[in-house]
Amino acid sequence: MDYDNQFIEKKLRRWEKYLNEFRLPAWEDIPDLGLYMEQVLALLTEYLDYLPPELKEEQFITAATINNYVRNRYMPKPYKKKYYRIHIAYLVMICTLKQSLTIATLTQMIPNGIPEEQVKEIYTSYTERHRIAAEYFVDQVRVIASPMLHHDELKTSASVSETSDLISTYAILSGLSGLLAEKLLLLDGVKGGDADSSERLTRTQPANDNQ
Repeated sequence: MDYDNQFIEKKLRRWEKYLNEFRLPAWEDIPDLGLYMEQVLALLTEYLDYLPPELKEEQFITAATINNYVRNRYMPKPYKKKYYRIHIAYLVMICTLKQSLTIATLTQMIPNGIPEEQVKEIYTSYTERHRIAAEYFVDQVRVIASPMLHHDELKTSASVSETSDLISTYAILSGLSGLLAEKLLLLDGVKGGDADSSERLTRTQPANDNQ
């Protein structure tokens, strides 16, 4: 791979500035007027505008996708083909989480069929966590890419000076982060003794190589 590291540095600095200023919409700022599908798609594109410009031409969500979420009961059904605040809140959370979690798994975080007040609480907490995580992510990029961004005082053993290594590092971190989140979600409701017994059983089962 052939990258212009000076060009990449400028791109990283611009995206850093944008992420520091980006916020998901507050619950009260989401329209509750009843929107048709095309209006919902336009609103989601506006709300999730943190995608890099190179990816914005790709349609990250479609009417067919939303219909599939409704059909599989990942989110509430629209009312007379109109979508309200609660529907859009679900879609904002799904669209930002599905990059690292399977749809079936993330519904444990945002179950369907719960009261709107509970959805509001989950959504409000999520948007604040998204802001904090984005700030932490930017700080970590400064560390990992410190040689490229000339932050020598932040350099660690994980820091890289080549764009290809930066890509590899974040691809690996993304995979590991997703696995951790999935593992923790699957432990919901599992008691300590149950988990310990399950792990002991797994460790003591004989290998099947000779069977």
